[in-house]
Amino acid sequence: MKFASWAARSVITILGVLAATMLAAGAAPSDVSSSGTGFFVNAQGWIVTNAHVVEGCTSISVPRLGTGTDLAIDKQNDLAAFKLYDGAGKPHLPLRRSQPRLGEDIAAYGFPLNGLLSDSIKVTTGNINSLVGMDNDTRYLQVSTPLQPGNSGGPVVDQWGSIVGVSTAVLGSKFTDATGIAAQNVNFAIRSNVVELFLQSRNIQFDTADPAHDDKPLSTADLSDKAVPAVVQVLCHGAPATVADTETPTKPTMSSTMPRPSFRSFTPANSYDVMGFDYATLKNVSEVECENACQGDLSCKATTYNRKAHFCFLKSDAKILVRNVDAVASVQSNLTGSLIFSTFVIRSGRDMAGGDYSRIRNTNFIACYAACEVDYQCRAFAYVRKKNECWLKNQIGYVSTKSGVDLGLK
Repeated sequence: MKFASWAARSVITILGVLAATMLAAGAAPSDVSSSGTGFFVNAQGWIVTNAHVVEGCTSISVPRLGTGTDLAIDKQNDLAAFKLYDGAGKPHLPLRRSQPRLGEDIAAYGFPLNGLLSDSIKVTTGNINSLVGMDNDTRYLQVSTPLQPGNSGGPVVDQWGSIVGVSTAVLGSKFTDATGIAAQNVNFAIRSNVVELFLQSRNIQFDTADPAHDDKPLSTADLSDKAVPAVVQVLCHGAPATVADTETPTKPTMSSTMPRPSFRSFTPANSYDVMGFDYATLKNVSEVECENACQGDLSCKATTYNRKAHFCFLKSDAKILVRNVDAVASVQSNLTGSLIFSTFVIRSGRDMAGGDYSRIRNTNFIACYAACEVDYQCRAFAYVRKKNECWLKNQIGYVSTKSGVDLGLK
């Protein structure tokens, strides 16, 4: 049996009577059942954390800022978001879009071991140890930043202060009990692009940022000055206490809140088109019919539905997400971690006059997009479906309606 089938215990745990009596000023000892960490993602007061931090709570709160509302939960990816009206205008952290690098320096922020340690925020540093999680789950990064109970939902940031992941799980004592192996600093974070898809599907605004080539990395102290104001402690009120962490299993068991993808779970991405191999096209269908067609076909890993044309594209893989206001993409959930977010905006039925410097014949849309992506001269491209032609453009001009043409703008 694989080690990954054993216990990878969630970072958030119940700390017993001590934690319940020492969490936050103003909270009734019997009312606060557990705590975690969260961070602001926009100036409207929206906070992201783990689903397991807030699930089952009768209410959630942030010390000195009030009670959370408008809770949105994605159990499949262990993500949640809620709004604090008194959090409007607070500093927030951007999500990083560029792919993380193996070995990259990172820092994690949170409120670990609340009630045992001080109530101030803590920072730990480390590296990205692996670009995938257990069982090669691409939604996760494996990180060496030390994490403790209470870090769940906290931000993992790069050296420029952008979110690369959300702290979610560790291999802990139950893994050791079950296998006899004491894993050292084997921790996991949900990738930022999975967070982006979650927020986008809930219509929650967020910022993105990628370091420029000449941007100097920040020291841990300067990084903390930037990140700490956006990080908060999240208190769960009224959830039933859990003591599973303190029990020694009589036989090896799975005791992880790191979600395992269900076989046919899909994540939507509104106003996006997903690039992949289109093996079937359905015409004059509804969005629901498109979803059902993919669910009923085991070859289907993703779809793009064009709302204007009522076309459904079934795809056997998913590689890149590009902006397309006329489309909605849906991707099998366990593939979302490996998706690349493109800087292009795609418009169906549009063309742009002028700027043509290269013509590619006998091609397809993805090859046309790729040709523009790798050419520094290219500012836009137009793909003519009937002729299978691609026009690369080195300047942006007037955009007009043109049936049968797909326009991509950098």
